[in-house]
Amino acid sequence: MGTPTLSLWAVLVLTVVLVGLWAPCAVSRQPNFIVILADDVGWGDLGANWAETKETPHLDQLAAEGTRFVDFHSAASTCSPSRASLLTGRLGVRNGVTHNFAITSLGGLPLNETTLAEVLQEAGYSTGAIGKWHLGHHGRHHPNSRGFDYYFGIPYSHDMGCTDTPGYNLPPCPPCPRHGTAARVARKDCYTEVALPLFENVTIVQQPVELGSLARRYAEEAARFIQRASDRGRPFFLYLALAHMHVPLTPPLPPAPGRGIYGASLSEMDALVGRIKEVADSLGKGSTLLWFTGDNGPWAQKCELAGRLGPFVGAWQRQRGGSSAKQTTWEGGHRVPALVYWPGRVPARRTSHALLSVLDIFPTLVALAGAALPPNRRFDGLDVSPVLFGQSDVGHKVLLHPNSGAAGKVGGIEALRLAQYKVFYTTGGAMACDGSTGLAERHQPPLVFNLDRDIQEQQPLDVTSREYQAVLPAISRAYTQALQDIAADNVSVADYSQDPAAIPCCNVQHVGCRCRGAHGATRDPHVEKRPPWLCL
Repeated sequence: MGTPTLSLWAVLVLTVVLVGLWAPCAVSRQPNFIVILADDVGWGDLGANWAETKETPHLDQLAAEGTRFVDFHSAASTCSPSRASLLTGRLGVRNGVTHNFAITSLGGLPLNETTLAEVLQEAGYSTGAIGKWHLGHHGRHHPNSRGFDYYFGIPYSHDMGCTDTPGYNLPPCPPCPRHGTAARVARKDCYTEVALPLFENVTIVQQPVELGSLARRYAEEAARFIQRASDRGRPFFLYLALAHMHVPLTPPLPPAPGRGIYGASLSEMDALVGRIKEVADSLGKGSTLLWFTGDNGPWAQKCELAGRLGPFVGAWQRQRGGSSAKQTTWEGGHRVPALVYWPGRVPARRTSHALLSVLDIFPTLVALAGAALPPNRRFDGLDVSPVLFGQSDVGHKVLLHPNSGAAGKVGGIEALRLAQYKVFYTTGGAMACDGSTGLAERHQPPLVFNLDRDIQEQQPLDVTSREYQAVLPAISRAYTQALQDIAADNVSVADYSQDPAAIPCCNVQHVGCRCRGAHGATRDPHVEKRPPWLCL
């Protein structure tokens, strides 16, 4: 009689041992995630997209070893709203972030919105944000309070503060003042009063930032974060929000003939992405998903310092003056390059024409991590893992495009995509390189373009045509249903109030908030002991 009991006990012990061994294995199978977000990058800035572009060999190799998405869109056409949508899976009309935050902003991404980092952190991930934040820097809006264990970067765009060696801009901006108000030079569109800060977590480690070394620092800190997570045996989520390509930083070398300043900066960004891929591959190919994309299209008013639209020129708008890129709902404003690399899981050398969005990153990574979406809210993004894995090429049936600072209500849904049809209810209002600003026009009935035949958005369908009359009812239904869905949702409201006291400043006694080391030089966090200057 004792033998069966002993055998049962042995089975139970063996089961416990196997479960104990299995649990770490289950955790280790959670993939690592790296999301690289370029700033103001054009669809045509990727050589794999646009043959005229020669400066992106590493990105082109990434495309060859992964899947390239050619109908991929940012969730807005300007910085803060696009980033908020990436980290929440929700449009600005839901998450409250409808336009950019300022250096004096008290608020940021509403605290009742749950970020991708918070979900993955709860699922056992090490989470890091490196680069541009632009979702609020004051108080609890800082990245360390929004689910990121580690942060290294600048709180907003790199032209939103002065530096000692300014990057390229149009018009050019002066360096930071050194000796008081008399030495300050006011320039339109330039921040001359406060130096651009560099943070490590909540500490300002350099003010002003040395722009020429920023790409190197980002690569180094990304590699350190990845190595720390690997050493701890934990999966990681790295959100790398690049300073490139907003306006070019100071290139490390003079531009090569024929490439220009923008081309040199694009090459620098490409090399940085190549370095990150190299670090990810060192962990073992197949353990890390890398997703590269952009926050919106090029900043057209910066002329030769802006990116390449490829074929998405918004010809109808250009003929009437004004921009058809950043800030607008033309394809050039929100159609961005997108690559996904995951050896063994995401097919190599594949091009997908699925209609996808930055909004999809949140639900897709949450599903791949085995986590659950936050309750009591609706999402605009989809879990598109079947598309990533090559099992489907079907994305959104309808994709909404909010106004991002051009004509119309800021954050309002002024355009949408239904299959191959691009629909505009409002156009105009954004400045082009020549200084023209398109006339703000409201369209009722809407302008409709068939992108299958007219990728340049040159000639809208004739409202009396059979094609227009056939598609208009479906467009009207999609638009009405979208607005009703938003109205019925748990919608947040961002605090856009401002106070000069919210400006990050490591030393209010110095002109421009300059932080000085022992010999009057700005401290480099990799050379000297990091100073205890806090912004919170």
